[in-house]
Amino acid sequence: MIGSYVAVGDSFTEGVGDPGPDGAFVGWADRFAVLLADRRPEGDFEYTNLAVRGKLLDQIMADQLPKAVEFAPDLVSFCAGGNDILRPGTDPDEVAERFEQAIAALTSAAGTVMVTTGFDTRGVPVLKHLRGKIATYNGHVRAIADRYGCPVLDLWSLKSVQDRRAWDDDRLHLSPEGHTRVALRAGQVLGLEVPADPEQPWPPLPPRGTLEVRRDDVHWAREYLVPWIGRRLRGESSGDHVTAKGTLSPDDIKMRIASVA
Repeated sequence: MIGSYVAVGDSFTEGVGDPGPDGAFVGWADRFAVLLADRRPEGDFEYTNLAVRGKLLDQIMADQLPKAVEFAPDLVSFCAGGNDILRPGTDPDEVAERFEQAIAALTSAAGTVMVTTGFDTRGVPVLKHLRGKIATYNGHVRAIADRYGCPVLDLWSLKSVQDRRAWDDDRLHLSPEGHTRVALRAGQVLGLEVPADPEQPWPPLPPRGTLEVRRDDVHWAREYLVPWIGRRLRGESSGDHVTAKGTLSPDDIKMRIASVA
């Protein structure tokens, strides 16, 4: 029975793409926390989300890791290194070495550390060319998990998120339904009974013509890809002025989810 949970990471764990009624994001980690809290007596569960969008592995280790170690929770989810891997010239082997340092620190303090692999980007424009690099990093993450006895939230094998409806319009972050499916898979990883199957088939969609697909690609490039490249060139991060959500009440999370459902 998990009585305390700390989520560490970047935009994926912050919940970007899954907006709540107040403009802040919900996300898979918050949804997963609700699944955990429902198995405890009321009020007997602590949850803290330290994740901030755009953060690189070293920033996460400097800013979030000490807090997670200090909390010494029953469970930590750790998803980091993805933003490093997306940057040109980074070496997944070197990033993995620093990732292992973080896992060593966390496993010495937390009851369980759940690590997360990267998604399969085969259907994502631009990012599909990084598929081999992501796969290499995933291999390191799984090997590190084996060495430290960490459960693995394997997003590469989650086939349901290959559907475009699992993704936000920016094609970089999950939609609310995508975040929900990841939360359900996280529950399965820890052996929980979950209320739905994360691999449940999506309803069929009408076929899309070549012109419609091309129009969507042009819109995406103009609205999301160009600004993303611009931030990289300027050395800016989407999380430069963002603070972590911190400690959250599962009841408040439920209310926020219900208000936008």
